[in-house]
Amino acid sequence: MGKIGKRLKAAQAAFEGKENITVEEAVALLKANASAKFDETIEVAMNLGVDPRHADQMVRGTVNLPNGTGKTVRVAVFARGPKADEAKAAGADIVGAEDLMETIQGGTIDFDRCIATPDMMPIVGRLGKVLGPRNLMPNPKVGTVTMDVAEAVQAAKGGQVQFKVEKAGVIHAGVGKASFDADKLAENIRAFVDAVNRAKPAGAKGTYLKKVSLSSTMGPGVSVALDSATGN
Repeated sequence: MGKIGKRLKAAQAAFEGKENITVEEAVALLKANASAKFDETIEVAMNLGVDPRHADQMVRGTVNLPNGTGKTVRVAVFARGPKADEAKAAGADIVGAEDLMETIQGGTIDFDRCIATPDMMPIVGRLGKVLGPRNLMPNPKVGTVTMDVAEAVQAAKGGQVQFKVEKAGVIHAGVGKASFDADKLAENIRAFVDAVNRAKPAGAKGTYLKKVSLSSTMGPGVSVALDSATGN
């Protein structure tokens, strides 16, 4: 086993014995121990009582974080004509059709979010094996297959976060940066947890929200009290 560095050892000592604390306490702990040389991302992980292998237990959606993510999001849009012009005017980084498909097929994926107009899906569909595993495939359920490309681009740039449950029933996402004010991080965390709560599928049985944990990019995690994690 590798040697634990002084920074991580100090963080682990600070976190020891702390669990099921309030969101505010957790945020203060994370901010105080985010000592990397870069602005660490604050991440939330949620354990859900679902089995996503069953279609009626799939959890996915989007949430517009009230204070943004602190991350620069590059957006690609599949569109033609006036819709392509709309996407460019809204701030899309890459706009194209067959040419964009060929670029992606060639192995260049220089974007974090992919949006498409419905008429472009026959082209985009050919990229399923490339974009799907990266969670970049446009999907009408999360608003990335739409005629309103300008709104979709602005949402992606403005702090919209997509979420999708993984095989083990876990959802995780970045909800801000360690440099954010503590109250803004807390607001983002509760907005994210509430969005996942609202996305509870019809097939979910028993306890839906089992555990919520917070961590920074390079630091340990800490669990927060469920009643503190929701904004309701």
